[in-house]
Amino acid sequence: MIDYGKYSILGVRIDAVDYEAAVEKIVWAARDSRPMAVSAMCVHVVMTGVLDRVHRFRLNEFEMSTPDGQPVRWALRWLHGVRLPNRVYGPELMLKVCQRAADEQLPVFFFGGTAETLAALTENLSSRFPRLPIAGTRCSKFRRLSPDESQETIAAIRGSGAAITFVGLGCPRQEVWAFEHRSALSMPVVAVGGAFNIHAKQVPQAPHFLQDHGLEWAYRLSHEPGRLWKRYLLLNPLYLACLLLQATGLKRFDPNSGFPPSEEVSYG
Repeated sequence: MIDYGKYSILGVRIDAVDYEAAVEKIVWAARDSRPMAVSAMCVHVVMTGVLDRVHRFRLNEFEMSTPDGQPVRWALRWLHGVRLPNRVYGPELMLKVCQRAADEQLPVFFFGGTAETLAALTENLSSRFPRLPIAGTRCSKFRRLSPDESQETIAAIRGSGAAITFVGLGCPRQEVWAFEHRSALSMPVVAVGGAFNIHAKQVPQAPHFLQDHGLEWAYRLSHEPGRLWKRYLLLNPLYLACLLLQATGLKRFDPNSGFPPSEEVSYG
């Protein structure tokens, strides 16, 4: 089990952990009914924190941010000399947490996506983990929630008996939601991005060769160019340029330079 602590990548703190440590932390928090915000940090998520000081504050308040993308894992080595055996990829982390939840009978809740996605997701996970207790699901409204709607969502999750909530609202909405509601839920809230669609078998997963070499973005771009071209063709080069600035000391990216949010956003 590897847990070297947190390190700043462009002012966003990333946990240098492996799968075993990440799963163990989540399970311990679930057993203790302890608030815990978790995000799987790919380049896109990191850059949302780099470009928005309020969101940087949110991300740096997370109890755990795993190195989801290979470029994030490589940055830990380039900037801090921290070597990890592999990244901690959101969809894979979700499966490993579900396996432990099944073994220890910790009920899970899925929030986000469409009703169709959630139906396929729960069917596939129940087939893979027959003992996994699924406390409930709730689809996204794909908009900002009213205070009453937000409180009703929290009450539904708490009332379900869940011990772990997985959130698939997309970046940055899922990280905002996890930041705002982890204390009210008193459980791990794990933001896993596109894992819902992948495990519902609605989106193809990149071959392992491309994943291992940091080229998953190219595979995804080839499948959804209209939606993803700005994310990858603009943010990826900017990420590399910022890494060079941090590595050479030409620019200091301060993790403490974020601003606390002035209001609750309550996406859902």
